[in-house]
Amino acid sequence: METLRRLLFAITVFIVASLFFYLWRGGREGYGLMNLLRGEPPQVEKFTPAAEPKLDLNDVKILSAMNDEFSRLSAAVLPSVVSVTTKTVSAGQTAWHPFFGLVRGRPQVIPGLGSGAIISAEGHVITNYHVIADVNEVVVTTNDNKTYPARILGASQERDIALLKIDSPRKDFSALTFADSDQAKVGQLVFAVGNPFGLSGTVTQGIISARDRHISDGQMDYLQTDTVINPGNSGGPLVNIRGEIIGINVAIYRGDQNVRAWQGIGLAVPANAARTVVEAIRSQAKPGTGYLGLEMLTEPVAVDARLRTARLGAYITNLDERSPAALGGLAPGDVITTLNGLSFSTPNELLSMIRALPPGTTAKLAVVRQGKLIELTVTIGQRPNAE
Repeated sequence: METLRRLLFAITVFIVASLFFYLWRGGREGYGLMNLLRGEPPQVEKFTPAAEPKLDLNDVKILSAMNDEFSRLSAAVLPSVVSVTTKTVSAGQTAWHPFFGLVRGRPQVIPGLGSGAIISAEGHVITNYHVIADVNEVVVTTNDNKTYPARILGASQERDIALLKIDSPRKDFSALTFADSDQAKVGQLVFAVGNPFGLSGTVTQGIISARDRHISDGQMDYLQTDTVINPGNSGGPLVNIRGEIIGINVAIYRGDQNVRAWQGIGLAVPANAARTVVEAIRSQAKPGTGYLGLEMLTEPVAVDARLRTARLGAYITNLDERSPAALGGLAPGDVITTLNGLSFSTPNELLSMIRALPPGTTAKLAVVRQGKLIELTVTIGQRPNAE
């Protein structure tokens, strides 16, 4: 019995000693009990960091210059890009209570998020209509984390553009200018700046992938870009390498309806179309009241590619001799191909573009007449049934 006790004690001591040695050894490979008994110290694992980068900046001068210029561009644009936060209050549901009768539930506050760009020193902000549609409160946060209430001055639902005004006495806001989007070319570098998923001050880089894209047949042309655009980017600017607004980011393409993130295709309202809405609001004319007095075929007609204009046009069937269209020189049989340089996919889209122009302004029309391309300048009138 005593022998068994001694044996168990020896085994226990061996186990405890082995455990202590393992912990002290720290898991070092190649070091065992014999090394310890010989008095050999454990070997420390070697770590030799790289002494210098693989390439010197002189080896990548062009990339280094681009790196600096991208940073300079971002620093110049970011102070003019804002986060647009909205609140929409919906009435609580009414339910029948056996003791109190009809009881209305508490109102629900629904938050919204978007982006915008400051376009004046006084704090005018351009954004998307769908960002501020039917909201009760709009708050703008600038890149320096200052928050201001904002007023909605006007909007065009057709073009998905809205103009806000920051409520502030400041007259030194950093503003962006509009580029001529008619000069935008496929392959040009562009940068999307905004507030995706609430991450303010986000800049992504890409190119203009295509022009004259449509979300549907009844809507205007869009610029297509591969810059990363996600929910929250709506209303933010798409800028060129000069820091000018070339478009207003409006949507992302969703090939898979179950995927809400970016899939490589973003759409932006061209700057010229956005500027038209802003000018209409600033001139206190209602966007969507422009009028020419045209009657056209409902379907587009094909245009000879040799005329070097849009491939689709709107065929005029009739017009009033006293209408702005007639006074501008249009006649039945003419085919309109572009309005202010913008093409369209259907006659209905052309009418939408005309209605978005402010009355009293002039517009340039590319017209095919008897097989020849001509240009006419017309004055937009007030739609008779406009409020």
